[in-house]
Formats: sequence, structure tokens, C-alpha cells
Amino acid sequence: MEPFLPPENDPRRVAVRDWLAAHPDPTPRQLAESGYVAPHWPEPWGLGADALTQIVIDDEFSRARVERPSNQIGIGWAAPTIIHAGTEEQKQRYVLPALAGEEIWCQLFSEPGAGSDLAGLSTRAERDGDEWVVNGQKVWTTGAHYSRFGILIARTDADRPKHEGITFFICPMDAPGIEIRTITNIVGAKSFNEVFFTDVRIPHANVVGEVNDGWRLAKVTLGNERVSLSTGGVLWGHGPTASDLIAECRSRGRLDDVMRHRLARLHCEEKVLDIIRLRTISARLRGDQPGPEASIRKLMADEHGQRVMEAARDVLGAEAMLTGERGGTKTLASRSWYSGYMFSRALTIGGGTTEVQKNILGEKVLGLPAEPDPTRGLPWAEALVGSVRASHAGEPGS
Repeated sequence: MEPFLPPENDPRRVAVRDWLAAHPDPTPRQLAESGYVAPHWPEPWGLGADALTQIVIDDEFSRARVERPSNQIGIGWAAPTIIHAGTEEQKQRYVLPALAGEEIWCQLFSEPGAGSDLAGLSTRAERDGDEWVVNGQKVWTTGAHYSRFGILIARTDADRPKHEGITFFICPMDAPGIEIRTITNIVGAKSFNEVFFTDVRIPHANVVGEVNDGWRLAKVTLGNERVSLSTGGVLWGHGPTASDLIAECRSRGRLDDVMRHRLARLHCEEKVLDIIRLRTISARLRGDQPGPEASIRKLMADEHGQRVMEAARDVLGAEAMLTGERGGTKTLASRSWYSGYMFSRALTIGGGTTEVQKNILGEKVLGLPAEPDPTRGLPWAEALVGSVRASHAGEPGS
């Protein structure tokens, strides 16, 4: 990143340092009101900062060891969508508390029968005067059990095409009729939830945007990712890196040739992924939107993360079956690596499965034909048989 960063006396750096000097231990509310939590957002919630200014701010905050409020869904997805399409009342009510981490949000999108095909959701909302009555089920809702609000999409017009009859709601998670059941994941953590809606009443004032325009807003929500400044952590930008693994292996002594080759491959993958990340940031700095490299990096990074964690397990051997800290130091045998290995199984599923990502790249980048809709025309196998038969029509034995 060094070639991209401005010098130490750059006015943008000086401005951030001056603010940090005046607020050496800033509260979440002070950070939110300063615009530094999401500097790329428009004023008054952000600073309207360009990509390079964002990087400068992050760099200075990192040096000062100042952390922003944690509210992934609220800051990353909910508030930007409300700023984009919400009413003035909604903006004033929800945006600043989300930025300050005072009100935690969750995302009520996925359903048991509508994961990758999100537009096929079946949770419905029916208008009843100034309220909407919601019935249905959501699943894999991270943080629902401690969230104040949720961004909810529900079907409001069953007669329209599936992408059109959907509405975007702000859902109070303490509303009567909501039942939250925690799901314990493979690591033993209780972060996911099933959420059931039984005649849940949501005020019409909580509709974001227009009724039946929720699919467009859902795409806005999922597109609101700020410039990635991760350190290359293999768990969706968090956790250890391939370099961390290699450093640990050096400290453990000699490895066999097979493992050395695996580590060399992981090192090369890490460098390629970092180059792709820099290309994405470079595009932002030029004012361009990132191209297919973002999707390609997602595919590569997920599989890379799994290979890093698998190599860590194999380096440990039988010791990988044990967990616990070693004298307070996070070594390969610590619980953080153990949990990371277990969590890595989800990398190629969460945020868009590998198969879906490949379909997108095939259709949007390579120009391949779209996958046939099984409700229209013939499935792949029958279509292929039909094509072969047609090409050999009239031949003996056809």
C-alpha cells in the first residue's frame, strides 16, 4: 500500500491527527458525529471522502490504535440503504445511532427455501391500514438475538414477478410475534438464528423506499461495501494470514518436502490475492468501479482460506485435536486457529456460494449462456439430447 499513501505532512493526515489529539479517547458518539466512522458517506453522516482519503483516515486511526464502533449490518448495510432511499424522518432516527453502535442491526434476508435464490422468498407482509402484518421465517440471521432492529424484505404482492413484489422494512426485533431461536455453529458459538414471524405488525412508516421496490433496495444494501483495507486475513478479511502460518512453521523447525510445497503455493496465492486487492483499490482511486476482479478475488480468497487452515491443521498433526492457549500466546495450537479451521468450512457458502459466483462470472464476464430456468423450457440434459437428435435427423438409426 505504501506507493498509494500520501506523505506524512499531507493536509489530510494533519487534519486527522489534530482531531485525534483533541479527542485522545473518543467515544463512539464522538466518532459518529465526526464523520470518521464512515467517511465516504455524504455529510452530515460522513465526510464525502474519496477512496484515498479513506485510506489515509484508516492509516492514521490504525497508528493511534483507535477503533471505530462495531455494528457490521447497521453501518455496512442498513444505514447506507436508509440514506439512499429512506425518508428524512428515518434518516434522523436511525443513521447516527447505527454509526455510534448504540443500536445493533441484523439482516432478515435468507430463508430456508430462499438462500442463493433470494428473490424466491416466501415471507409475506399484508397491508392492514397503517400497518403491515408479517408472517414467515428467516434463517442464518447473525446477531438477531441481541439486535435492536433488522432490515427485512418480505413479499407484498404475490401476483407480480418474484423480483418485483418485494418490500424493504425496518423491523423492531422486540415486536410481538417475533420468535428467535439460536443456532449453535460447528465452533460452538451461538451467533446464527432462526427468526419466526407470526402476525408481526410493522408500521407503514418503517417501509424504506416504495412498496414493492424492495428487491432494488436489497441490491443496494448488498452493494454497500466500503473500500477493503483488510490485511489479507483468510477468514473474510479477518483472522490469520498465509504469512502468519509460514512464520509459525519456521518457528516449529524442519518440515517435509510436501508441506514445504504446500506452503510455497499458499505464499504465491497470498501475493496474487494482494495484487488483485490493490487493483481493486487502484480502480477506486481512479474513480472507476471495480471490475470482475472483485468476484474473482472472492472465489480465490475463500478457497485459499480453507487451504491455509487445512495446512495449519496438518502441521499440528494429532495436536490439532486439542484446543487452548499456550501461555497466552496465540500459536497454531491456540483456540483461535482451531476455531478458524472449523469456521473456514463456511467460506465457500456465506456471501454467495462458490457455484453462484462461478455462474455470475461465466455469464457476466465470459459471456456464457445463462443457466436454464427449470420452469421454462427443457433442463440441460433433455436440451442436449434434443440438440443431438436434431443434428442427426434423417440419418440411419436416428
